[in-house]
Amino acid sequence: MRKPIIAANWKLNKGPSDTEDFIQSFESKLNDLPKGVDIVLAPPYISLPKATELLAHSRVRVAAQNMSEQDSGAYTGEISALMLKEVFVNYVILGHSERRAIYGESDALINAKVLKAHDLELRPIFCIGETLQEREDGKLEDVLRTQITDGLKDVSEKQMLDTVIAYEPVWAIGTGVTASPQQAQDAHEFVRSVLTDLYGVSVSEKVRIQYGGSVKPDNAKELLGQKDIDGALVGGAGLEVSSFADIIRNGVGE
Repeated sequence: MRKPIIAANWKLNKGPSDTEDFIQSFESKLNDLPKGVDIVLAPPYISLPKATELLAHSRVRVAAQNMSEQDSGAYTGEISALMLKEVFVNYVILGHSERRAIYGESDALINAKVLKAHDLELRPIFCIGETLQEREDGKLEDVLRTQITDGLKDVSEKQMLDTVIAYEPVWAIGTGVTASPQQAQDAHEFVRSVLTDLYGVSVSEKVRIQYGGSVKPDNAKELLGQKDIDGALVGGAGLEVSSFADIIRNGVGE
């Protein structure tokens, strides 16, 4: 049985003060939320120390939204895995469609980051997903297979078990449009079949695959109730304490 994992990606929102307010309010609700779920918050870099300080004794874990593939050097504006470890970050989101589309990150670069994260014992949340044009052109499976195969190159079976995959159809991120539960399940099932090709059934059946793309309290139960969907990577609805808590409650149940 795969343990669900629900993460809030705050993107370019919430400095340290807003992060403190959110965590204090969210922690007050934590005892009323299901226990059998991993909960992750992903604030901006500047808010990570405040988040890890406040959550040091909590079951809520902290993720960074990105990181460099380099350890140190002349890389202005970058943050290394070593730095993230120093402030007690647990996870790192890599390959998000916004990083791919806006900042031009390639599968090869994302792969280097995934390998670096594992070297430093950070758990990657590895994002994949197709655009609307790619889906309409019948390229969904080709796109996902390439992203998985190239993005996870040289990742060992042991490392794969510590990797979370987030399937996020680009056309459903921040648009209010959500893949139907069946569309999401079909894509997740395909992703798991690719993992089976690469790592075998014993590994693929243990890897957690999240769905991301306009997840809200009112669709969380049906989406997360699908056989191959093991949680959610939440965007806008993860910025409000009540909606994020309701996604966890509705998506996982008791």
